[in-house]
Amino acid sequence: MILIKTQRDTLLAPLQSVSGIVEKRHTLPILSNVLLEKKGDLLTLLATDIEIQITTSTQGAHGDGDGAITVGARKLQEILRSLPESAEVSLILEDKRLQLRAGKSRFSLQTLPADDFPRMAIADGEAKRITVTQKQFRQLLAQTQFSMAAQDVRYYLNGLLLLIEGNELRAVATDGHRLAFASMEIEGDLPRQELILPRKTVLELNRLLSDNDEPLVIETSANQVRFQFGQINLVSKLIDGKFPDYERVIPATLRNALQINRSMLLSSMSRAAILTNEKFRGVRLVLSPGSMKIMAANAEQEEAQEELEVDYSGEPIDIGFNVGYLLDVLNNSSAESVQWAFNDSNSSALVTIPGNERFKYVVMPMRI
Repeated sequence: MILIKTQRDTLLAPLQSVSGIVEKRHTLPILSNVLLEKKGDLLTLLATDIEIQITTSTQGAHGDGDGAITVGARKLQEILRSLPESAEVSLILEDKRLQLRAGKSRFSLQTLPADDFPRMAIADGEAKRITVTQKQFRQLLAQTQFSMAAQDVRYYLNGLLLLIEGNELRAVATDGHRLAFASMEIEGDLPRQELILPRKTVLELNRLLSDNDEPLVIETSANQVRFQFGQINLVSKLIDGKFPDYERVIPATLRNALQINRSMLLSSMSRAAILTNEKFRGVRLVLSPGSMKIMAANAEQEEAQEELEVDYSGEPIDIGFNVGYLLDVLNNSSAESVQWAFNDSNSSALVTIPGNERFKYVVMPMRI
């Protein structure tokens, strides 16, 4: 039976949307597969890793009747990618195997029954709903996600806090050494709700969302969140835990501040970073009236020094930072200039954007 007969891109585009969460090696072999479900000309694709589930659909899937099957997601994606863009592809079900044909190319893939494919239970009950644009939410993630922890034993740090309250949506991420905060206005007057999105969900959303003004609907419940945009429906479990009180981490008053061109600072930091110690990646910032020196050295006794003229009239400060933490915030901002505020060499520094109260980045100093 010809299950699907369509153009290569009609199948490849939705497959790429869902297959990002598929694990290469999983204790459940079927989780390496994608579910293909055809009804009429509508093809629905579904992938899950038990914690996240992504569904999308596409029109234009012709064939001999309806059917459903699961097949290895990455193998199918790689085969489709390797075919010519204009190729017409046929997927044929034969004796529990899926035959893929395109021109004179033939591939035979193992399948597993669609009935065995695990689907996440969608939470019942009253869901709270907000609508923003894809561009707005993607920008919110971009300003904060780099501060998430990766494999911290404090599991609640391996994710991103979304806080909904009144007419504001806030995003906060921290790994214990730095913290990024960003917020945006939303419609409505909503009760306070805190959600911790898993790291993998955040990275997947950042990959899938577009920089456009198309709507993104976010539905939240006690232990689950659903994102609907375009043809994509992403459901994710939430991290169960108490996120740190980020407001206590953001310094309220700082005595010394300077405003500096972001691109110029990024270039100087990037050059100095080349000669930092590979393990600790420390740079020293030496501030004096009118000057900022950026200094780095490594175990081979190699040294780098950059000096920038800056509009600074505060106290002399000699302070060390992990240069990776500074490059992250500079690379993930599009602002022309940034403001940098300090108290002394032993306290946290605060990076903000002039004229923008909706972004704050706190970074702890390090001894060098």
